[in-house]
Amino acid sequence: MNTIIRFVLLSIACSFVLAIAAVVTTFVTFSINETAGWSALWEGQLGDVSFLLTVLAFVITFGSIIGAIIGWYWKGNLKKVEKMLAGIVKGEKPTETDDIPKELEAISAQMNQVQEKLRIQTEHVQKIATERATEREQSLQEVVEQERNRLARELHDSVSQQLFAASMLMSAINESGLPEDPTLTKQLNMVENMIHQSQMEMRALLLHLRPVALKGKSLQEGVEGLLKELTQKVPLEIDAKIEAFQVDKGVEDQLFRIFQESISNTLRHAKAENLHILLLERDENIIMRVVDDGVGFQTDAVKTSSYGMQNMRERAYEVGGTLKIISLPNEGTRLEVKVPIVRKEDPSND
Repeated sequence: MNTIIRFVLLSIACSFVLAIAAVVTTFVTFSINETAGWSALWEGQLGDVSFLLTVLAFVITFGSIIGAIIGWYWKGNLKKVEKMLAGIVKGEKPTETDDIPKELEAISAQMNQVQEKLRIQTEHVQKIATERATEREQSLQEVVEQERNRLARELHDSVSQQLFAASMLMSAINESGLPEDPTLTKQLNMVENMIHQSQMEMRALLLHLRPVALKGKSLQEGVEGLLKELTQKVPLEIDAKIEAFQVDKGVEDQLFRIFQESISNTLRHAKAENLHILLLERDENIIMRVVDDGVGFQTDAVKTSSYGMQNMRERAYEVGGTLKIISLPNEGTRLEVKVPIVRKEDPSND
């Protein structure tokens, strides 16, 4: 039943009760003869209308007006309570309670307490979910890193060693002075070149499999360590200019991953003899440049299909930087990453 109708009917009923009580009280108080009194009330008139009908109309009208007013008032208050409950169900922020009547202040306060308790519980649940996700990610990362290390060791101890032995054997065969046979000589040279290329591919693969995290090292230390390893295993002339600077750990990790990817691409595809590395800070920007004198390529032909280039570009974007690659066939490749340095404000200057 509608709230207003309920209050109207209740008010009319109360008005009837009060009217009857008033009449009975009048009879008792003034000792009016009941028979004569009831007859007078029944026969009495106000104008052309019966007195009892007038009283009945007055009671109904008065009760309806009072009931409608009270019903409208409480219907509005119930709407406010319903709105607050709907906000709690939807997880909205607590609403202002300035227009809540005093009769509902206690209920409003308790509802706000429930809403605050739900908010705290939600934050706690989200925190637990975040911690679990972080733990799963760390655990998965550890497993992946261990597997990468295992594969790298096995490849280095088996396939890489066998390729080295095959390369030495082919070099000895080609230098042993075989009978002059141009076709055989050409085929042996091709086999030696294929083995050499396979060695370069294997070194690039091992570079991919090695851990990509700096593990407590600075970006400069990680780059220098990787270049030192390259000079021991790869026939490349490396010229590096690395300056000292400080940058956030997240930026260091992404730049180091880009550097690893670029070196791996150089080993696999460039067939370069010289490699120039530049890592420094200029004009509030970190600049990392990798230049080789290899075979090069058409950037327009591979920029949309190369996963490695797309991966490097996305890593640069993640730290607010840009990546530019310039390459032409037989003229080498130049990769440059530029990342702006965001200086943190000193709270003591506030």
